[in-house]
Amino acid sequence: MTVWRTARQRGLASCHACGLLSRLPADGHGHCPRCDAMLHVRKPASLARAWALLLAAMILYIPANALPIMITGSIVGVQADTILSGVVYLWISGSWPLALLVFFASIMVPLLKMIALTLLLITTQRRSTWLPQQRLKLYRLVEFVGRWSMLDIYVVAILAALVQIQSLASINPGPGAVAFAAVVVLTMLSALSFDPRLIWDPLDDQPDVDRPGEPHVAKP
Repeated sequence: MTVWRTARQRGLASCHACGLLSRLPADGHGHCPRCDAMLHVRKPASLARAWALLLAAMILYIPANALPIMITGSIVGVQADTILSGVVYLWISGSWPLALLVFFASIMVPLLKMIALTLLLITTQRRSTWLPQQRLKLYRLVEFVGRWSMLDIYVVAILAALVQIQSLASINPGPGAVAFAAVVVLTMLSALSFDPRLIWDPLDDQPDVDRPGEPHVAKP
């Protein structure tokens, strides 16, 4: 009777560079026969690197929201705006759809992304078998929305390029923009460092547990 086994259990590994599936040597280390890249059953130090990048992003999230993200200079003076003060200004001036968009994309999305990554890392590190399919969907969602967190950086870059009357007005990115861009990049790198196959490993190590999406197979 057929018994489902994973590539890891059969001693196989997929090359991260070219995708070729190869058999690993007995010591678990080797090179891809097609592109000579290093072969790993799982990304090396995946959880440690993902945690380090995520913690750095959490620290930088504070100055990203506390420091000015855009500095506007004109003949009437200089004004420095944080993300939140910009949202408040847009709301008061009547542009509430844009205010909601900036608030969601620049404040809520990075925050929810860090919460989701924290949940994934904690449950994976504890080798939890809790809702693996839902956690995998959450990881895919985190990867997808990461690029859209840069909305404020795009807005500042576009405004700075559009303002041509330098003698009357100027728009420059503030220190908060650097911290905010770092938060987005670090969370994206943290998500890329995380190996989602680790979610399924605890289930693979329990042969009597049916994996979601697979038919029940009686073990010999």
